[in-house]
Amino acid sequence: MSTHRLQDALDALKSTRVRMTPQRHAILEFLFESMIHPTADDIYKALEGRFPNMSVATVYNNLRVFKEAGIVKELTYGDSSSRFDSITSDHYHVICSDCGKIVDFHYPGLDEVETLAEHVTGFRVHNHRMEIYGYCPSCQKKLEH
Repeated sequence: MSTHRLQDALDALKSTRVRMTPQRHAILEFLFESMIHPTADDIYKALEGRFPNMSVATVYNNLRVFKEAGIVKELTYGDSSSRFDSITSDHYHVICSDCGKIVDFHYPGLDEVETLAEHVTGFRVHNHRMEIYGYCPSCQKKLEH
């Protein structure tokens, strides 16, 4: 699945005339293979061994290019570091209050929220976000001891 999505992303970048450098390809590949919603720093640390001359700024600049091309979403949660998600379709996140792990989930019933909000408030809704907080299975085990 991620290989197909990665190829679609590469094609999308090619159509916007973005040159594919080895670093850019590696960053994109990491994003599409990783399900951890990494920060730019996570990506940098994961790839610095393969690309010793790559800087954190390079990672940030490439993430901006990917975001502008619509192939990644930037997730901000009030802390200072954004996380990046290669799944750009509508979905929600469950976030561990202890370790910060983020897991995707989709619940089709929530798609009606925007329509209901428009009807009740008169707003023209263009987007919504829902976050659910709890403790992941690993942190639950730690809390029990």
